[in-house]
Amino acid sequence: MTDNPKNSAKSPITHRMVMSVIALVVIAILGTGVYLVYNYIQNRQDSASEQLSEDRGVPVVMTLAAVRDFERSLVLQGNVEAKNFAMVSPRIPGTVEAIFVDEGDVVTANETILFQIDAANLRENVEIRRHDLMVAQCAKRQAEANLEKTRADLHKAELDYNRFKRLYEDKKAITADAFEQQESRYRQLVAAEKLAQAQVDLAAAQEGQTEAALAIVKKDLADTTIYAPISGKVSQRLREPGEMGSIGQTVVRIDDTSLVEVAAFLPARYYSSVIPGQTIMKIRFGDIDLGQTTLTYKSPTIHPKLRTFEIKCFLENPPEGIAPGAMAQIVVVLEAREGLGVPSAAIQQRGGQNVVFTVKDDIAHQVTVELGIEMDGWTEIRGGQVNEETAIVTMGQYMIEEGTRVVVQKEGQ
Repeated sequence: MTDNPKNSAKSPITHRMVMSVIALVVIAILGTGVYLVYNYIQNRQDSASEQLSEDRGVPVVMTLAAVRDFERSLVLQGNVEAKNFAMVSPRIPGTVEAIFVDEGDVVTANETILFQIDAANLRENVEIRRHDLMVAQCAKRQAEANLEKTRADLHKAELDYNRFKRLYEDKKAITADAFEQQESRYRQLVAAEKLAQAQVDLAAAQEGQTEAALAIVKKDLADTTIYAPISGKVSQRLREPGEMGSIGQTVVRIDDTSLVEVAAFLPARYYSSVIPGQTIMKIRFGDIDLGQTTLTYKSPTIHPKLRTFEIKCFLENPPEGIAPGAMAQIVVVLEAREGLGVPSAAIQQRGGQNVVFTVKDDIAHQVTVELGIEMDGWTEIRGGQVNEETAIVTMGQYMIEEGTRVVVQKEGQ
């Protein structure tokens, strides 16, 4: 019987595959054994190392507590505003005839002319009122002359009346009718004097009224020329010659740049912590450090919707480069004091309390502390058995607890 050629070719291939699988299994078993042996040796080494470390102590670094300046502050941005500024508008309506200043010009209070309102009609009104005053003055003089004449006539009538009265009463030398005529004339002149006096008073009142009207038109004429109300610089020019000017409509704005104020807004919860005249503000404009100044203003109210309030401080004669509109970096010091502090990294939470670790005779001791202000990586200690001579664990503190043996090292070892 002859073998099948296909079966003869297939048998060698199957044998090689079986051998390869067996080899892979052997390699895997050997690798696993090596790994287990290595882990066993490594664990024994780690255990030995831990035991050695336990015997020698946990390495730590110590730092002395120190008295430092602590501040509780807020960092915010503010704007520079001119303390004094003026929105200058016409005092009377009319066409803007001329503007004599431009933006950036320096002006002096009550000396520099800013602009001119058309004054032609007002000049004519002044002349008319002057003529009215002259007429009133003439009428007054006429009334005064009439009063003098009436008083002279009254004086003569009074003499005649008294003489006729004596003749009639003593000697009956005149008739009753003649006496009564003299009496009537006398009484008429008394009334005429009163009328003449009233005419003088009326003329005087009319003269005063005319003088007042003249003063008003003169004031209106003077108000056509507008002078700078404050000294400073023209920051805005909002109208041009030929445009209509109205009362309350700004033509130019003047800012006094010699005295500016820095304004900012704080959250309402800090309202009671800010005290004008006491609270310190540190101000900086980019590379320009102005140091610290005292807060001068706190808004008397809190904005009901934004829940903020405004604060300000004055800057007199600010350096070049600081002008209204600039942005300032502000630090508001809400609280400042000198106190004992430790590095903030040394403080931990253990059992719901703030603690630090001290070392005595190479043994770590846990000390509960009361915290104050944190600043520049240091925290104020306001309670606890810590003083300036107390060394605090600042490295290795996470690996120790009360009673742990430690080895104090210098930082960097």
